[in-house]
Amino acid sequence: MSSTAENAGVVPSPNIWHWPDVYETENRAQDTAGAIWRTLRAECDWTGLDVVDVGCGDGFHLPVFASSARSVLGVEPHPPLVERAVSRVAGLANVNVLAGSAQHIPLPDGSVDLVHARTAYFFGPGCEPGIAEALRVLRPGGALAVVDLDGSRPPYGKWLRADVPGYHPRRIEKFFTRLGFSLHRIETLWRFTDRESLVKVLSIEFSAKVAARAIADTAGLTIPVGYRLHVLRKSSGLLLP
Repeated sequence: MSSTAENAGVVPSPNIWHWPDVYETENRAQDTAGAIWRTLRAECDWTGLDVVDVGCGDGFHLPVFASSARSVLGVEPHPPLVERAVSRVAGLANVNVLAGSAQHIPLPDGSVDLVHARTAYFFGPGCEPGIAEALRVLRPGGALAVVDLDGSRPPYGKWLRADVPGYHPRRIEKFFTRLGFSLHRIETLWRFTDRESLVKVLSIEFSAKVAARAIADTAGLTIPVGYRLHVLRKSSGLLLP
C-alpha cells in the first residue's frame, strides 16, 4: 500500500534516490557481523511490538523487524523507493509501506512502540521537527532509535569530514545528549564481494575527489565503519514535583 508523499521540507538522499541498485549492494556489505542489530535489540527489543522505520528507502531493513515484531510500517518520501519497498515486503503480512517523511509520519498519536531511523533524516541540529513527530506517534515508554555514522571514527569518518566541511561529529553528539538521548558507539565492518562493488559504493557516497582518495586508501575488500546509536524514550507517566 502506498500514498502520495508529503515532500515539503524533505532533503533528497544523495545516494539511494539516484542509485538504488548500488545502494542495495552497499546495504548488503554493511555491518556484516550484525553489530548494529545486536546493539539495537539490546536497547530496544521490538519483539511483539509495533515498529516504524522512518526513511526506510526501498525497505531493506523491514524484513528484519518483521521477523519478530507485531507490525512494521516503512515510511519513505521518495515515490520510486516506496514502490520498491512495497515489492520487497509483498509476502509479509505484518508489514506495510506508506509515503511520508520524518516530519509527517502517517500515523495517529501514541500508536507505535519503536521509531527507527538509520542514516536517514537525523543528523543533529535541524532534525527537531522529526524528533517531535516521532515522540507524537510513540506510546508512553516507547523509544526513538537513531542510527547514524560516527564521523569521528577513521577511515570512513575522515572521508566524510573531508567531503562535508560543516559536519561536526562532536556537535551532533552534544545535540542528542542535550535532548536526553543515550549514546552507544558501534564498530562494524563493511565487506564487499569484489573490488568493483566497493568502488561503485564509495563513488556514490562521496564526491569524485574524496571517493578517489577512499578507494586508494582501501587496499582490500573491507572497510571499518563506526556508527552511533542514539536512543530517546518517551516518558511513561506524569513527572511529579
